[in-house]
Amino acid sequence: MRRLLFGLVLVGALAAQPGKRSFNGTITDSMCANADHSSMRMGPNDAECTKACVALHDALYVLWDGKEAYTLSDQKIPEKFAGAKVTVAGRLDAKTKTIQVTAMAAAK
Repeated sequence: MRRLLFGLVLVGALAAQPGKRSFNGTITDSMCANADHSSMRMGPNDAECTKACVALHDALYVLWDGKEAYTLSDQKIPEKFAGAKVTVAGRLDAKTKTIQVTAMAAAK
């Protein structure tokens, strides 16, 4: 019981950190920032196009939420989610439109 209570308090404290929140969207790249890969088509599907743009054209992984593209501070984790819908936990630097990523998972 004490472990459960401690876990709940810890989760609550982490969730209450200022500025930390969840973001939902699709992992794409800065060259196809609105997740429209039709003009680039660097691979057979959106995921492969995203990876190719990052690898071959120095693009960055971004999160497209349907309105805005946000650069992701972590450029390694997004590779396995390329072209997929995800939930990203982190802090947004509104000035640079960069999310300081603390966690990323496939959207449910």
